[in-house]
Amino acid sequence: MDAGEYLETAVRDVLTGDVDGQVGYAALLLAVSGALDEADRLAEQWLARTERPVTALAPDPVRARAWAMLFEARGGRPEWAAGLSPLDLDAEERAHSASLRRRVSDLEGVLPPGPVAEVVKHVAPARPDRVRTALLDGDLEVWASLAGPRPDVAMLAATRALAPALVAGADPLGLRDWAPACAGALVAALHERYPRELGGWPELIAEIMRLRGDPAAPPPASEAAIRSAELRLGVDLPEELREFLRVCDGLPADVVFPRLLGTAELRADSGVVILADPAVLLLSAGHVVEVDPVLGTTVHPSLRAALVKHATLLAQAG
Repeated sequence: MDAGEYLETAVRDVLTGDVDGQVGYAALLLAVSGALDEADRLAEQWLARTERPVTALAPDPVRARAWAMLFEARGGRPEWAAGLSPLDLDAEERAHSASLRRRVSDLEGVLPPGPVAEVVKHVAPARPDRVRTALLDGDLEVWASLAGPRPDVAMLAATRALAPALVAGADPLGLRDWAPACAGALVAALHERYPRELGGWPELIAEIMRLRGDPAAPPPASEAAIRSAELRLGVDLPEELREFLRVCDGLPADVVFPRLLGTAELRADSGVVILADPAVLLLSAGHVVEVDPVLGTTVHPSLRAALVKHATLLAQAG
């Protein structure tokens, strides 16, 4: 499959179209590529953002069967899948094997659905389906060569004999290295379509700490400490920064953000207040300037805007 073309379409659909269908397909695509962590991350973010029942990711028997076989192969189900009903895997295996052995009419799909099409389909010449036969034979290489631009990854994952190899990283489509970028792009699209209501500063800081996995933010600064910092710096801090400091007196660094300075460490240079260590966040003329040696300089309208972006990046990295 053309991974770039697929991802472009998937992101567009997550932003504006069938989000359940695209995330359900993408999560299985990641799982059969051996990218179980990325599949879990995508499903977890979809569940948190949409608040939809998890069964929407497995709306038909084949997809439900596919997840069940993958869970068995990995030795248990992840937390996000708790709402999926357990299945009788022996019965599911028999049903799936029968489906793989089904012969395909030469006229299947030619006539519009209806009674006439069903009758013709049963009397017309039939042949084995090469894609299904490859799964019966356990030949992942042949399956991948025949799977087409949008492979039926549910049919693949539902094949019980193949699920352990998929979980172990067989990666028949060669997408393992691409999986993190795929999951990250779709998670970002979920965040754009379903932005989280973060409320005031306490809610925003609590969300950042939750995403970090930290138990609590540093304690707030006192009014006396804030005023002392202003006298030392020789500038009046904007009310927004004062509000932040009243919630937490600085923040430790994490994987995507520098350490934010508390009242005792804030420093100023020619009227520019340095907010972070290293000095990559600056407060100048009421705006927060973020200096990234790789991505360049970004001007945020406020400290809150910079931290909302930070929370989004944390969620994508998680």
